[in-house]
Amino acid sequence: MITNRVLAETIPYAELTWSVIRAGIEVQKRLGPWLLESASEACLAYELEQSGHTVERQVSVAIRYRDLVVPNAFRLDLLIDGILVVELKVAESITREHEAQVLSYLRFSERPVGLLMNFALQPLAKRGIRRFLMTPSSSASSA
Repeated sequence: MITNRVLAETIPYAELTWSVIRAGIEVQKRLGPWLLESASEACLAYELEQSGHTVERQVSVAIRYRDLVVPNAFRLDLLIDGILVVELKVAESITREHEAQVLSYLRFSERPVGLLMNFALQPLAKRGIRRFLMTPSSSASSA
């Protein structure tokens, strides 16, 4: 039988991502689905800070193209403990465009792990979450 401890030892960043998922479930349980993204973001950030995590909101990410630097090219909804990128949505479904957005955020922010959380879908844990992991071979330079 697989236990959470076994999963935490075999899946990179499992403990951190589970902590964020639990917080998201708590927010949706208390406030329901279809809460605006900005409100979901504020409540999720609060829940995570109460759990002892460092949370940065609306983090600007620059990109470099040749000798051009584009400051503020992207904004990460949440950056948890300087590691985990969280992109929040309130939409009918999670689309490939949403997934591509998170992958771009990971690539250009040079962060290893991301969560896409759709607060419209209920239950959040079964239908509204996608986890992304950048491996050394899949990460790309922003240069």
